[in-house]
Amino acid sequence: MSDLITSVDQLEALYGTPPERSLIKETPRITEPYRRLLEAAPFVALASVGPEGMDCSPRGDAPGFVRIIDDRTVVIPDRRGNNRIDTLRNIVRDPRVALLFLIPGLDETVRINGRARISVAEDLLTSLEVNGKRPATAIVVTIDTMYFQCARALKRSRLWDVESLVDPKNLPSAGQLVKSVTAGFDAESYDAALQDRQARTLY
Repeated sequence: MSDLITSVDQLEALYGTPPERSLIKETPRITEPYRRLLEAAPFVALASVGPEGMDCSPRGDAPGFVRIIDDRTVVIPDRRGNNRIDTLRNIVRDPRVALLFLIPGLDETVRINGRARISVAEDLLTSLEVNGKRPATAIVVTIDTMYFQCARALKRSRLWDVESLVDPKNLPSAGQLVKSVTAGFDAESYDAALQDRQARTLY
């Protein structure tokens, strides 16, 4: 007997029917309580898909940085990063995206599935300016569906517990990670300049 699940019927036989409360929380529009959660979130993971495969990238800023335009539309400013533009490359070829919002201290998360487009509208980019710097583009997401994810994963991980904090000194540095795949890379010089470089290019 195979130890792999290869059909939806097998999955449903294993997991059974989801409880009604898991289904009725889903909505195609931002309700007022969901609005409050989105406005409190300083972080979102943005998943996309394209011909080369999938991508999931972190996006973060002050709470409310994901702008609510109306009850079916949110906007994510594309702040400075590494310029790989993996997510943006995907969106221009396949608009499907998924968002996962995290709010420090809250164990529930918020999920949005929808379709994205990339805007360079002057008035929109200007409205998203921070510290005199506009984002290069804005990701406009039309919501297909949204719902909150129950707290079990974050409770199990103890993500917000102070006791769970890891000392970065006990883990590989950014420079060491690059060096692990690029022989001869000067990890020490890279790490020495990293904090200042990030501070100067945050926006």
